[in-house]
Amino acid sequence: MSKKTPFISTQDEEAIVAAIQEAEKNTSGEIRVHIEAHTDEDHYEHAKKVFDELKMHETELRNGVLFYIAVNDHKFVILGDQGINDKVADNFWDTTKEMMQNYFRKGAFKEGLVEGILKAGQELKIHFPYQDDDTDELSNEISKSS
Repeated sequence: MSKKTPFISTQDEEAIVAAIQEAEKNTSGEIRVHIEAHTDEDHYEHAKKVFDELKMHETELRNGVLFYIAVNDHKFVILGDQGINDKVADNFWDTTKEMMQNYFRKGAFKEGLVEGILKAGQELKIHFPYQDDDTDELSNEISKSS
């Protein structure tokens, strides 16, 4: 039996969390990453449930962004809350997803996530710049379920 390598290593996880911190440094926006093995549900609909479970809809400016990944299904969803969706170009999430897919196809999962997070952070910075009274409303840690 071959041992399956994890989707991302502990070091990769640290780099992804660092990217979230970097992306959030200049914005009031909130970014989360959720990784799980599989879902029987439609991936977009399931990502919406995860978004709610992580209380991402409760940010003051409705500017949370979730990167949801179902590893064994080879699927991922980028979900922005209403505040950010009202501001970005109609194709922003699609172009971000395409850029990430180019990394994922090469097996560069960490790099794809980091680049997607930083791209979202740049867009959040434009529309929701950091204010002196901003607080980090959500955890930067990667959430997981099996």
